[in-house]
Amino acid sequence: MEYYEYLLIFGSGLIAGFINVVAGGGSLLTLPILIFLGLPPAMANGTNRVGIFLQNIFAVGGFKSKGVSSFRFSIWLSISALIGAILGAKIAVDISGELFNRILAIVMMMVIAITVFKPKKKSEEGVELMSKGRQTVSIIAFFFVGIYGGFIQAGVGFIIIAALTGINHLSLVKTNSIKVFVALIYTLFALAVFTWEGQVDWVLGLTLAAGTSIGGWFASRWSVDKGDKWIRYFLIVTVSIMAVKLWFF
Repeated sequence: MEYYEYLLIFGSGLIAGFINVVAGGGSLLTLPILIFLGLPPAMANGTNRVGIFLQNIFAVGGFKSKGVSSFRFSIWLSISALIGAILGAKIAVDISGELFNRILAIVMMMVIAITVFKPKKKSEEGVELMSKGRQTVSIIAFFFVGIYGGFIQAGVGFIIIAALTGINHLSLVKTNSIKVFVALIYTLFALAVFTWEGQVDWVLGLTLAAGTSIGGWFASRWSVDKGDKWIRYFLIVTVSIMAVKLWFF
């Protein structure tokens, strides 16, 4: 492989790491590039997990360095989602790629409606709903998020955003801090499976991870500095582009 191809992988990782942390869907950039450079789809999928895993480690650290962390709540959500993901993988439904893309496009547009355009009462602004009842509802919801992630996976970050902003009224900054933690747990188990099956190119994976780690770190700190307003703008643009791509291409 030529040096410029490694630079391409690093650069795509840098961009994807930022996109994944602020919104989601960065793998729609990195996976095609890995496949284009000659990796079989399964190995590209496994290699991509190296970048996602290290990206989320750095993103969690970035949020924590800015004082944004919900460790206990994140742990419970991660456990629930992981159980759901195992079940989802076992009951995976065989659907065509075209139908899947259109379903995912609809899901992402619904996320925009829920997280960006949903009107808020003045009394609700800035108020997190974190009673035991609400947390329990979220934990149960993440079981179903896990099922979704288990048999579809792509776009699960958008579903997490919709769940936490809808149920707990969390800010997008805190929501993203929880999202990357849950994704970290998910990816650890997925990467272990791909590694066991010999479907990881570690040289390319670590090259990608160098980019995603930097992108994830800066994205987490940028999110805290800029706040929900800029994250909403980013979500609108990113999700709209991805929804159009999935629906028409």
